[in-house]
Amino acid sequence: MKIQESAQDYLESILVLTKEQEIVRAKDICDYFGYARATVSVFLKQLRENGYVTVNEHNHIRLTEEGEKIAKETYERHQVLTDCLEKLGVPDDIAEADACRIEHYISATTFRALKDEEGKIIARSGHENNAGNYQFKVSHLGFNQQDI
Repeated sequence: MKIQESAQDYLESILVLTKEQEIVRAKDICDYFGYARATVSVFLKQLRENGYVTVNEHNHIRLTEEGEKIAKETYERHQVLTDCLEKLGVPDDIAEADACRIEHYISATTFRALKDEEGKIIARSGHENNAGNYQFKVSHLGFNQQDI
């Protein structure tokens, strides 16, 4: 299912915040993006109506199964693309910003090819047991590669 770029960003932010803290509220998302409360509230309503998040009586936000799937896919793309760009010599801040834009438009075929090539680069560099920043970032957030 194709969803808007901004929806993917919101879901990814909720995933990251969920792994960093026990409870995620609209205020946390506002702080994460630097958005106004009204903007976040409107978007959360849309995510809830489309079945990507739930909000309980205490205003705690959780990803649904479908929302989590999309968030993990987006997060994986972001991390792999950032790592690939950094390995090409792109400065970290630019790699991060560019990956955030590219992650929404790259085809699944091209993404798999980049991911496979990244694995080959890691293997050639002799770091088979340390699969680069992506692996660290994924495990740091509490999931295994097969979860994504």
